[in-house]
Amino acid sequence: MKAFAIIKERTVQETDIREPVPEPDEILLEVHYIGLCGSDLNSYRGLMPLVTLPRIPGHEISGVIIDKGNRVPDSIKTGDKATVYPYTNCGVCPACRQGRINTCEFNQTLGVQRDGALTRKIRVPYTKVFTSGILALEELALVEPVSVGYHAANRGEIKETDTVLIIGCGVIGIGALCACVRKGAAVIAVDIDDQKLATAKAFGAIYTINSKKENALLRIRELTRNEGVDAAVEAVGNPATFVLALEAVSFAGRVITIGYSKEEVHFNSQLIVRKEINLYGSRNSLRVFPSVISMFEQRERPYSDLISKVFPFSQTPDAFKYWDENPGLVSRILIHVTE
Repeated sequence: MKAFAIIKERTVQETDIREPVPEPDEILLEVHYIGLCGSDLNSYRGLMPLVTLPRIPGHEISGVIIDKGNRVPDSIKTGDKATVYPYTNCGVCPACRQGRINTCEFNQTLGVQRDGALTRKIRVPYTKVFTSGILALEELALVEPVSVGYHAANRGEIKETDTVLIIGCGVIGIGALCACVRKGAAVIAVDIDDQKLATAKAFGAIYTINSKKENALLRIRELTRNEGVDAAVEAVGNPATFVLALEAVSFAGRVITIGYSKEEVHFNSQLIVRKEINLYGSRNSLRVFPSVISMFEQRERPYSDLISKVFPFSQTPDAFKYWDENPGLVSRILIHVTE
């Protein structure tokens, strides 16, 4: 069966893998769309510390259930359109014992620590499958990255009286923005790309700041009467944006970090102590797939606008090359596997 793998830095090649056969508690999914994540781009660039090569990428998944094992409940049917929760959990580590399975010490995400779904068919435990009779398959491929951002807002305990700073308006940042807006918070969005900021505005941001064109920290202070924001979500993974989050947040504020920095971050720790900042890491997502699917189904925002470009399966190497060369033009690339 045909698949594509990153075999070394900036090299994606077609490969053949065995056809999957579902176990009694698994479904067989015909893959239709795979979204390419920032972690996939960093794997392609040789900058992802969690990935060993060669690796088949793909954890933002949509498809159609074409078979299922005899222990799969009747509520999950062949022909259903579905997306997949792509993480694993051991059940016994400290995180799992607290119910925070999204940050299991031994998690293996599809396409990261284990081969992913950039292929024709995959088998998946039925407990990891979420279906929708309403959403298009392209939309279902957006559920996972939006859920990652949505979870970050939950981690930061965002509430309706908050002013929240979202740094980075890619799909994950937009997921955090959606959750904040639904909770009633006022959102200030920061990015270096005007198109992404326009998207943030369409998704409910009250103010947008292009940090390439103006001093973001001064503008944030101006907008918050020099108090700072109640919470800041860092969705870039850059030392400078992490420091901006610490500087922009108010005394007794909260900083939620999603992005993986590829470099060491140097900052003045007095900011955390003097302000008594609550600093939250946010990893993957926890129990929000159904909420995000429901949000999509209500058509509250133009979710399909998050898709920058769709490449056919046969042009997967071109998709990686395009994103590598044009990072500012991309929110999300989809690979159409069933071309």
